[in-house]
Amino acid sequence: MRWLRVLLLLRRDLYALYLALLPTLTIWHLGQSIHWKSGHRKICKLYNTYTSSSSFQALEQHTKMDGLLLSHLTALLSCIDPAEWHVSTPIFRFRSLLQGPPASNDSSTPPICPKHSLTADFIDDLYSRFENNNFSIHSHFKSYAHGIFPDASRLFNHSCMPNAAVKYRIHSHESVQMQVVALRSIAQGEEICIPYLDPALVQTRPTIFELTYGFTCTCPSCRVVRDVGTLPEPPQDPAEFQNICRRLGEFVKTMGESPFLTGNSALFPKDLACVLHESFITSLSDIFSQASHDGPHAIAVEASETLLALYQLIYPPNYPQIGLHLVERAKASWNYLVSSDSLSTARVDDLKRGLSSAVKILSVIEPEGDQEDGPMKDIQMLLNDVRTV
Repeated sequence: MRWLRVLLLLRRDLYALYLALLPTLTIWHLGQSIHWKSGHRKICKLYNTYTSSSSFQALEQHTKMDGLLLSHLTALLSCIDPAEWHVSTPIFRFRSLLQGPPASNDSSTPPICPKHSLTADFIDDLYSRFENNNFSIHSHFKSYAHGIFPDASRLFNHSCMPNAAVKYRIHSHESVQMQVVALRSIAQGEEICIPYLDPALVQTRPTIFELTYGFTCTCPSCRVVRDVGTLPEPPQDPAEFQNICRRLGEFVKTMGESPFLTGNSALFPKDLACVLHESFITSLSDIFSQASHDGPHAIAVEASETLLALYQLIYPPNYPQIGLHLVERAKASWNYLVSSDSLSTARVDDLKRGLSSAVKILSVIEPEGDQEDGPMKDIQMLLNDVRTV
C-alpha cells in the first residue's frame, strides 16, 4: 500500500468530539444546534463557575483538558438512554478498551462540570481509560485539546519509528476528523503503527510506556537505546559541546538509513550517546529559539543544522517534525541572509533546498488542522521572499 490514507471516524461519531479550552470554539465547529443537543445544555450555565473553581484551577494543564473532556462526555451520556449503548455504539467500544495500568489509575478523577445522574463509580470507570487511550488534538501540530477516538485506540499500536502518523481536519460546523496517514510505503501484511508520544523523549519514554500504557516497547529505536545503555549528559564545556554537534552532523550525513530505523545498534557511534540525553535537545532548542529571535542569526543557523541532524537520526523519514523544523530553519537562514553585508549564493541555494525538502515532507500529511494558516503558507511566503533576491 502506498501513501495509505485511513479516515477513522466520521462526523456521526459524536463520541469522537474534540474539546477546545473554550466551549464557544466547540460550538463554532459542531454547530450550536448539534452541540446543544449533545450535552452542552447541561454545561453552559455552570461552565464559568466550574473553570474558575479552586478545584479546577489546582489541576495541571493536561488534567484540566481531561476534566473538560470528561465533563463533555458525561453531559453527552446524560442525554442518551443507556438502553441505546449497544455494541455498535462508540461508548460501548470506548468502555471495551483496556483500562490504564494500576500506576496510572492512582490519580483521582478530576472534578467535572455538568449535572448528571451517573454514579461516581461509572465516571471513575470512564476516566480509567483516558490516559492510555485518548489522543492530543492538534492544529498544525500544536496540541490544544484531548479527544476520544475509540476505533483508533483499538486499531493502532505504537512505534517510536512509526510508518504512519495522526493528523486532524478541522472545518467550520463539523466535528473534528482524525486521519491516519502513511509516512512511507507500507508492505502488505505490515502492521500500521503510530506514535503514542514524541519519539524524541528517548530517556523518559520507557517509563511512560510502563506506567501509562503498561507495555515495554520493542521497536527498533528502543532496541538501540537499550543496547546503548546509560545515556551520559552532554559536555558542559562549549568547545566539547560544539565538537559533539559537529560529530553528529558528520555521522548523519553518511549514515544512510538511521540505525534507530533499522535497529542495528552496532552502527551507532557510542561516543554520540550523549545526544540521546534529553538535555541535549533541550539545550539546542533553547539556543536556536533565543538566537532566532534575538540573534546572532549565525548561531541560530548553526543550532538548526544540528537539530536537523538529530531529528533525522531519531525520527523516521517524512516525520512531520522534520518538515516543521526545516521551515523554522529556513526562517533562521533568511534572517541570516538579509542581515549579512552580502548575499551568499550558496546559502540562498541551501535555503531553497531546505524549503523543497520541507514541502516534500509536509505534503505527505498536509493539510492538517484548521485552514487559516500553517507551515505551508509560511513556506510560500519564504519562497516569495527568496525570489526577490
